[in-house]
Amino acid sequence: MHWMRAKTARRSGLSKSTIGRIRKAFNLRPHRTEGFKLSNDPLFVDKAVDVVWLYPNPPENTVVYGVDEKSQVQALGRSKPALPMMPGMPDKRSPAYVRHGTTTLFTALNIQDGSVIGKAHRSHRATGFKKLLALMDEQVPEHLQVHVVCDIHSTHWAVSSSSDGLDAVEDRGSNPVSPTSRRSDLARA
Repeated sequence: MHWMRAKTARRSGLSKSTIGRIRKAFNLRPHRTEGFKLSNDPLFVDKAVDVVWLYPNPPENTVVYGVDEKSQVQALGRSKPALPMMPGMPDKRSPAYVRHGTTTLFTALNIQDGSVIGKAHRSHRATGFKKLLALMDEQVPEHLQVHVVCDIHSTHWAVSSSSDGLDAVEDRGSNPVSPTSRRSDLARA
C-alpha cells in the first residue's frame, strides 16, 4: 500500500510539507511500484539462461533480433500547417490535432548493432508478425542465421503454430526463443 502525503502527515503528526521534504531528500516515491511475475514453466530457468546468454554471446555468423509490437499507436496530424520560421522566431504550430485512427507497429531490434526493422499494420494480428518475419528474411544477408527473441503475445505463438508461419526464420537455422513461453514448441532454441 502506498501512503499519500496527507495520510502520512496525519499518521506521523508531521506537516504535509515536512513529509514532502523528507520524501524528496531520500528520493522516496511510495506511489511508484515495481513487480515481477516469475513463470511457472518448469523449463523457465533453462529458457532464460538461453536468452540471457544469447544477447552478449551470439553464435558466429548469427544475428539476434528482439521482436515486439506496440498496438494502439495513435496516428495524429496537425489540424493546421506549421507557420514558416522567420529570423529570430521559432516555428509555430497549432496545438490542435486530427486523429487518423490507430495502427500497430511490429519491430525487430538487432541486438548487435541496434538497427531496427519495422512495419506498421492497421490491425494487431498474426499476419502482421508474419510480414515482419518475411521482411527480416529479405533484409538479413543469406549467410547469417537468425535468432528471434520474442514474448508470449498471442500473435507470436499463433504464427509459431501455423504451418507456414515461421518457415522464413526456421529456414535460416533458428526458432523463436521466449523465456516465458506457454508453449514448449515456441521456445526451441
